Amino acid sequence: MDSESSALRDFTVDSRVWLLSGVALIIGIGATFLAVLLLRLIALSTNLFYYHRFSLAFVSPAGSSLGHWMVMIPVMGGLIVGLMARFGSDKIRGHGIPEAIEAILLHRARIDPKIAILKPISAAIAIGSGGPFGAEGPIIMTGGALGSLIAQWIHLTDVERTTLLVAGAAAGMSATFATPVAAILLAVELLLFELRPRSLVPVAIASATAAILRGYLLAPGPLFRMPGIGDVDRISFAIGSLLLGAVVGLIAAGMSRMMYAFEDFFESLPVHWMWWPALGGIGVGVGGLFFPRGLGVGYDNIAELLHGNAPMALILGILVAKSLMWAFSLGSGTSGGVLAPLLMIGGAVGALAGRLGHSPPEMQAFWALIGMGAMLAGSLGVPLTAILFSLEVTHCLPALVPLTLGCIASYLLTALLMPRSILTEKLSRRGYHLTREYGVDPLEIVIVRDLMTPIPPDVNSVEKTVAPEFFIYADCTCRSAAELMATVGIASLPVVDRTTQRINGTITLQDLMKGRSRAVVRENERLRLVSHLNHAHREHN
Repeated sequence: MDSESSALRDFTVDSRVWLLSGVALIIGIGATFLAVLLLRLIALSTNLFYYHRFSLAFVSPAGSSLGHWMVMIPVMGGLIVGLMARFGSDKIRGHGIPEAIEAILLHRARIDPKIAILKPISAAIAIGSGGPFGAEGPIIMTGGALGSLIAQWIHLTDVERTTLLVAGAAAGMSATFATPVAAILLAVELLLFELRPRSLVPVAIASATAAILRGYLLAPGPLFRMPGIGDVDRISFAIGSLLLGAVVGLIAAGMSRMMYAFEDFFESLPVHWMWWPALGGIGVGVGGLFFPRGLGVGYDNIAELLHGNAPMALILGILVAKSLMWAFSLGSGTSGGVLAPLLMIGGAVGALAGRLGHSPPEMQAFWALIGMGAMLAGSLGVPLTAILFSLEVTHCLPALVPLTLGCIASYLLTALLMPRSILTEKLSRRGYHLTREYGVDPLEIVIVRDLMTPIPPDVNSVEKTVAPEFFIYADCTCRSAAELMATVGIASLPVVDRTTQRINGTITLQDLMKGRSRAVVRENERLRLVSHLNHAHREHN
């Protein structure tokens, strides 16, 4: 017979985690190759559109000699994407991450097989034709689609299928940026909606697998290299990071509203949404005439910002032209990610701050890093991911403390100013609500014996009477009681002592509501405990 002390466990996990971990390893391998494939497709599309050659070499559209004809290329790419969305699947439109969240919450973690094919191709065309997007959103969606497809061939619960979908998404991000820990944190902060061994372990295995393979398939080491920086663990850098983070948080809120304002603009047009990406391509093409480096992914721009002493023309071009190009085209509903453009814009804000402060080149790179992380934290609402991501893509460990302050300041500002992040706003516009606050269920920390209605010990027992079909042990959590009631459709349960096997009480839905009320009291009752305790002490004496 189990004792009360051993009846409850810290974690709800069983041997099925081995099955999920094994499948996650396979998904991590597949997602890595898909990520590499998408990056090569983007390179191929860029070469075909802007250089009229068949090549997989990574190039920037800015070096093309097409002149004014470059205006038409994003329009052509947008038209192709619109046709693919219209006659293939409209799920290829947008960032990629909101679609993954929607599949998890509303479609039992099932993704149409067509998405695994159409999403990377449409993203490659959109970005390769000059779209100012990142590849990470489509890669996350594609990796998630792979995880979902494999999971659909196995007898799994919805929760287990979600775990494998997220494992594919995390592996895709890890393979793209060489950020295995940040990919895991992104999964926890944005996709899993839980922090449990049953899901964390498989996701971590997939992400680590992708990071290892990336070193062989792409390149080892950090994605962006930074110059060495001196001692930044001083109060002046802490204050500067807080201020920069707050400024970036305001800009992040403005960027989100601008992008969705453009989306509202396109929805008001009297034309079918199939044509919107082509119209968005006009804005990209015109912007590319004035600022060619705003075309495409622009990892080279981020690298230059993080190298230090970036030209003012590049900084201002990113802040003005790139921002408008990105918001306008993404508002048109084309296929592309938000991560790389946001990193670039945040980095430009930080680099501008360093310039205005007459910082040396290495410190301009430092402030660009702070701005980059703060933008990610504020716009996506993922502060922990932003901190670790910024460190992993640069390996700039000395910036840890200032980066933490900048990301938290931005996160606080956007949490106060924005009801939803740039990702969850899209779900809200579709009529869904997603809470981003995770905490322990109040009923999980209340034991049944604390809320039950006792009965005399000689009235009833399992040994002397007919054993009830459903009952709950006195040392179980009230959450277990609530789940059992919901499963079998009853409003009360006999409570059995685990040691004596006697019924010693009952617990009802009304009793469980008392457990919930404790959390409400903790949230709302404000007490000055020192005065309260002193008063109680005087009364006792």
